[in-house]
Amino acid sequence: MKTEKVDVLVIGAGPAGSVAASIIHQAGYKVKVVEKLTFPRFVIGESLLPRCMDALKEAKFIEAIEAKGFQQKYGAKFVKGGKVCDFTFKEQHTPGWTWTWQVTRADFDKTLADTVESMGVPVSYETTVTDIRFNGSDSVTTVEDKDGNQSQIEARFIVDGSGYGRVIPKLFNLEKNSNLQPRKALFAHTVDKRRSMADEPNRITAVVHKKGTWIWIIPFSTGVTSLGFVGDPEFFEQYPGTDEEKYRALLEAEPYTRERFRDVELVFEPRILQSWSATTDKFYGDGYVLTGNVTEFLDPIFSSGVTLACVSSQTAAKLVIRKLKGEEVDWEKEYMEPTMQGVNTFRSYVMAWYEGTLDTIFFSENPDPEIKGKICSVLAGYVWDQSNPFVINHDTALKRLARTIELTEKLKSGSSVE
Repeated sequence: MKTEKVDVLVIGAGPAGSVAASIIHQAGYKVKVVEKLTFPRFVIGESLLPRCMDALKEAKFIEAIEAKGFQQKYGAKFVKGGKVCDFTFKEQHTPGWTWTWQVTRADFDKTLADTVESMGVPVSYETTVTDIRFNGSDSVTTVEDKDGNQSQIEARFIVDGSGYGRVIPKLFNLEKNSNLQPRKALFAHTVDKRRSMADEPNRITAVVHKKGTWIWIIPFSTGVTSLGFVGDPEFFEQYPGTDEEKYRALLEAEPYTRERFRDVELVFEPRILQSWSATTDKFYGDGYVLTGNVTEFLDPIFSSGVTLACVSSQTAAKLVIRKLKGEEVDWEKEYMEPTMQGVNTFRSYVMAWYEGTLDTIFFSENPDPEIKGKICSVLAGYVWDQSNPFVINHDTALKRLARTIELTEKLKSGSSVE
């Protein structure tokens, strides 16, 4: 069997794998990427966050991304009934990037992978990992190409950025269920001919349709808009017919989308994604580290997926480099703990969104600009900023704020506060 030797094997050519491959390659190590699918390929997670820009810059991807002409994104808007809460990233509490992009992921991911290849890192597409054997931190990985030919890759370390494929967790039975409730998305790309500048194409819009059910509206620079409904699986059962009939009935049922998307042309038939939340106990082991969605994927709301993928891979890559240099790395303290800090902060906001806590905050009268700026930092992806109380106390701060708002508004209206 053909055998290849590398310093680092990266599994997955998406944002997580590409960021890690680039940074490790820049440090002078021999890297190889294997990817199960062929690119371009469709995936959701189309609205980025400013925090991921640091990782994309260090991976030397910014110039290639800019050349694609993706829609620049400057904020996020939340809508419920006639109320609007608009966040502009320039108003965030945390110093950093104040803009990012909204992207078709097929084009975005291929741009990153192509850039990695142009640096001299080989990327093998349609190549499936079938087995991994570890000997300490060294490993032998068996892969199979599209024609059924098997080969082996000897590596000093493995970065698993395989996304939903979750290669190492599945091979070694490390998977476990997330504590988030299973949800379903019905979505499509639409030819958005009724879009106007008033519809603010430079931000994502999240519309509260009903409690626990919301809509994402993500305009692209091409005139196409990604639009999806997210909710409990049972919610969609009330709409009969095909997926397209359900999708169009939902568009008609929501006042915010009814006129703009009535009889809209669809780029592809509506698709379904569900039960996406999964996790694992450990994000590292002797000879490997998990990055991106392999660690944990939460939910489409707040667009955390690509940011967690890029930042976790940025962090992991630097630790892998130190490990290869012979330095001691405390993976628990230097990787697991900060990664979980980001995941758990986003998780608190996801849960607060579905519970309605964020409704109270987002759509309150006369919001405090300082508090709004701190929440804006989280929505921009700065979930590691220890100067922000809405990061440090992510599990309690939102509930306390919502309760204060409720009491204040009841006192103003003369209602009982009991």
